[in-house]
Amino acid sequence: MPALTSIRTSEGKLEIVDQLLLPHTTAFVEIKSVEDAFDAIKSMKIRGAPAIASLAVLAVADHLSRGLEDAPTPGWLADVAALKKHVEGVLAYLFTARPTAVNLGTAIRRLTKVLQTSIDAGKDPRAIAHDLIAEAREIEAEDVGRNKQMSKWSGEWLVERVQGAGGSGTALNVMTVCNTGSLATSGYGTALGLITYLHETGRLQRAFFTQSTPYHQGSRLTAFELQSLSIPSTMLCDSMVGSLFQHHTIHAVAVGADRIARNGDTANKIGTYNAAVLAARHGIPFIVVAPVSTVDLEVADGSGIPIEQRPPIEACLVRGALYPPVLDGNGVKQQATVMVTPEGLEGVYNPSFDVTPASLITAIVTEKGVAVKKEGENAFDLTSVV
Repeated sequence: MPALTSIRTSEGKLEIVDQLLLPHTTAFVEIKSVEDAFDAIKSMKIRGAPAIASLAVLAVADHLSRGLEDAPTPGWLADVAALKKHVEGVLAYLFTARPTAVNLGTAIRRLTKVLQTSIDAGKDPRAIAHDLIAEAREIEAEDVGRNKQMSKWSGEWLVERVQGAGGSGTALNVMTVCNTGSLATSGYGTALGLITYLHETGRLQRAFFTQSTPYHQGSRLTAFELQSLSIPSTMLCDSMVGSLFQHHTIHAVAVGADRIARNGDTANKIGTYNAAVLAARHGIPFIVVAPVSTVDLEVADGSGIPIEQRPPIEACLVRGALYPPVLDGNGVKQQATVMVTPEGLEGVYNPSFDVTPASLITAIVTEKGVAVKKEGENAFDLTSVV
């Protein structure tokens, strides 16, 4: 099975794979407008902080490209002031799609900076638009290379740590939470990239992954990716992590991040904090793998990270393929959404993310390297990895 992808561009079309239909149906949806991109991000047809940022900037690039080709020329290309007002409005709109993932904000700030730099250079509206398109495509293109770099950094760090404790550094078992592979990025992945790197270098025995309810990013997406890569793996319910640690040798827990505060506190998929507490109890290294763009130095600690609250109904529903399988007229598995709670349930707590304190994290890895805390300290100095 070929490597999976969250976004593809070809023949002037921008498309995403609808992750709400995976793993039973692989359907690409064309993103024809900025509004389509906003809806795809908000509804979680696409998710994963790096992938969200990539889609947003590519949607902006596509929007500008269409405007440059339109006849008559749209009003927002009439002069520099009109273009500035229009682009800033589009970027502000996209920024509101999902508030926790800082990568989206980082990408938008890069485009804002290019916008102002090009204006200050005295360029005309069409030249400014071309500069923005080039920057947007560069943001998306950077993702795969940095993912491979941070995966290598984190993989080698783990091997050295295990060897330092007297182990062989081979036959490693690593657990992860949520989905942090190619479907959450532009390719290869972050925490799942670490697992892939260990597999490719012959040092992974097995990957373990939580279901990551209520959206089941683990059981739907991580399972699908690991199968496609032929990586030995085992799924577990979110509530089984403690049991896994009691009865199996786990060499590390590796997770991604949606935002990392200056002190190392990390927001990630709900359930990450639970896994970190249990890992600390069992003396298992807990590794955060994320790009520099995920580090928010303007936020001092986790208390300043906004936590997205998803609609309560999402925690009451499950979507999947009918079982036994039922095929439609095109040979595609039929899917259904079912309610697993009583109808009209009052009181549903459904945050999308939690915050793991830096004190529970062993290492934070970006494409720049590995950061660990100084002996006796509970906070990170991330200067070397940003």
